[in-house]
Amino acid sequence: MDALSKRSLGFAGVSYDEAIARACSLAPVLRARAARGEAARVMLDETTADLHRTGLLRTMQPRRWGGMELDFVAYVDFPYELARGCASTGWNAANLLIHHWMLALYDERAQEEIWGADPDALIASGIAFPQGQARKVDGGFVLSGRWNFSSCVNVAGWNMLAAIVRDGERVVDHRMCLVPRSDYEIVDDWQVLGMRSTGSMTVVAKDVFVPAHRALCAYDARGGDTFPGARGNPNPVYRVPLSTLGGHGIGGVAVGNAQAALDLTVEAVKERSTSYVGLKMRDIQTVQLRVGAAGARIDAALRILRQDCLEGQAIAERNVIADPERKLRFKRNLAFAVGLCTEAVDMLHAMAGANGIYDSYPIQRIFRDAHSLAGHISFNTDAQFSTWGLAALGGDIVSPTL
Repeated sequence: MDALSKRSLGFAGVSYDEAIARACSLAPVLRARAARGEAARVMLDETTADLHRTGLLRTMQPRRWGGMELDFVAYVDFPYELARGCASTGWNAANLLIHHWMLALYDERAQEEIWGADPDALIASGIAFPQGQARKVDGGFVLSGRWNFSSCVNVAGWNMLAAIVRDGERVVDHRMCLVPRSDYEIVDDWQVLGMRSTGSMTVVAKDVFVPAHRALCAYDARGGDTFPGARGNPNPVYRVPLSTLGGHGIGGVAVGNAQAALDLTVEAVKERSTSYVGLKMRDIQTVQLRVGAAGARIDAALRILRQDCLEGQAIAERNVIADPERKLRFKRNLAFAVGLCTEAVDMLHAMAGANGIYDSYPIQRIFRDAHSLAGHISFNTDAQFSTWGLAALGGDIVSPTL
């Protein structure tokens, strides 16, 4: 079957409403599998199959390659719904679907090389530029490095590995290098507190040649239409700046995880009464206050992330590039929203008292996942608040990838 025929069998005709219904229907299935996924420390084969079958990983892939090509807000909405069942699955889905979006930015030859062979191809990533080093050679770059936290790397056939390019000691470029599975080593070091079934293992590459068409310059992904794939993928959704809104999908996972905690708490409170005072738990004011405070935080977080994505898309539709202060505001908002979710989960988990330490307690995994995912650098309020504060106060921001 040729590439064009394979594309025609994709998900280009699937609407947002139909796709989100598929995501919602998967949430209880994922919740039932979560314990097995934790034990395996990777995304289960049946979960990967479900994500392929429903097309949820291809919500932001170009239609001409069989994807849905939905607006950027989908990057929050779909991981959010999946994370209501399992945060690790939502996290992996967020990464895999945004990598389809990112591949649309690359040279057409890279798209043909990957999607032409398999439109369902899965791509992992190592996003920390300082962890990779590259040098320019004839026809491309030679890449070496060690990248940790490469989520779902065990199921991916490709990886997007970030690298700093130097000329001597001088930094001259930042590249996202597409590397096939045969060119890097996976180190199984994923023994962690939470987010266990993401399989976010370490990747090692040494002196790997990456042709220029598979090495995207990060400066071309800062917004606007200068990226190599712009001619083939003119939809404004691909003009949204990567470094600015590229973390909002995994932020959506934090919100979905917190919403799961709220859903389970409400379900439990409705069923339980306390033996201490003979009241139903729902009639205890402190329970009401905690549920109300947690719910407000979760709702606020979701609205913040969705509004940022809608605003980013609107800016892209005008084919302009946001100024640094606005870009940093989006990054600030992401960290703030995830902080709200962590607070909400903590409030709800505390209601369990001593029962909350048991593996069998439904919110215990959610609590561990919330605190584990909160360690991502994109969610660090010290980093994100201070840089926006500097910009707002008129200071100089030095960030070539911004």
